[in-house]
Amino acid sequence: MPADTTPPPAPAPLRVPVADSHTHLDMQSATVDEALAKAASVGVTTVVQVGCDVAGSRWAAETAAAHTAVHAAVALHPNEAPRIVHGDPDGWSRQGARVAGGEAALDEALAEIDRLAALPHVKGVGETGLDHFRTGPEGMAAQERSFRAHIEIAKRHGKALVIHDREAHADVLRVLKEEGAPERTVFHCYSGDAAMAEVCAEHGYFMSFAGNVTFKNAGHLREALAVAPLELVLVETDAPFLTPAPYRGRPNAPYLIPVTLRAMAEVKGLDEDTMAAAVSANTGRAFDY
Repeated sequence: MPADTTPPPAPAPLRVPVADSHTHLDMQSATVDEALAKAASVGVTTVVQVGCDVAGSRWAAETAAAHTAVHAAVALHPNEAPRIVHGDPDGWSRQGARVAGGEAALDEALAEIDRLAALPHVKGVGETGLDHFRTGPEGMAAQERSFRAHIEIAKRHGKALVIHDREAHADVLRVLKEEGAPERTVFHCYSGDAAMAEVCAEHGYFMSFAGNVTFKNAGHLREALAVAPLELVLVETDAPFLTPAPYRGRPNAPYLIPVTLRAMAEVKGLDEDTMAAAVSANTGRAFDY
């Protein structure tokens, strides 16, 4: 059966406006103006556009410069760093086949992220971190070196650190401890359990929940959300990925934030306005806007 690519219907608007703390407008079918207008029509008035490679980070910075509703985060995705060093013969990263560039190529890419991170409309350095799901042992050294460099960049420029942590919880927490986390650190698409949420809370790390918190098999995420302090909780789409139930598998976009936010309010035992007001304030605090 072919995938259903029709956009889900727009949810009822939120009464209290919120931000989508992590989206990829460059991977969505709508134009930036269309996406922002549709989001604003349901009360999603701000988005954080996240870069995953040099080209995407430049695009994020340019888009944030051109739209007041957009803030940028810039980085090399954890899976991008090994591709720069070791090459990408399959062209999996949407850029076609790439040859190995070695450590020098990684240094060059990190220097460009550093340059972009200094821009005023760039509010975050990310998504960076570790991904043990897609990167095998051969890529882990490049991934960890890149992560450490991004932590240093975030601290030096006073920007939020946006973490991608896939099946790498212990190692991510270890590197943060070794390097010293920036003042504002966000676990994007939080994927840990309740015990890890308590560790994050202890360190004041923000936890951003995506549409997968609504999935039937995601009890551990709901348990984590239940124990996460309200003042450290954010909401995101990670669009076009992780579309919330009941639209799982269809294209995601910032206008679907209310679906996830309402599910989160239910888990927290709060009314949606209280939940929206909290995540709105938290996102502004996390990204300093």
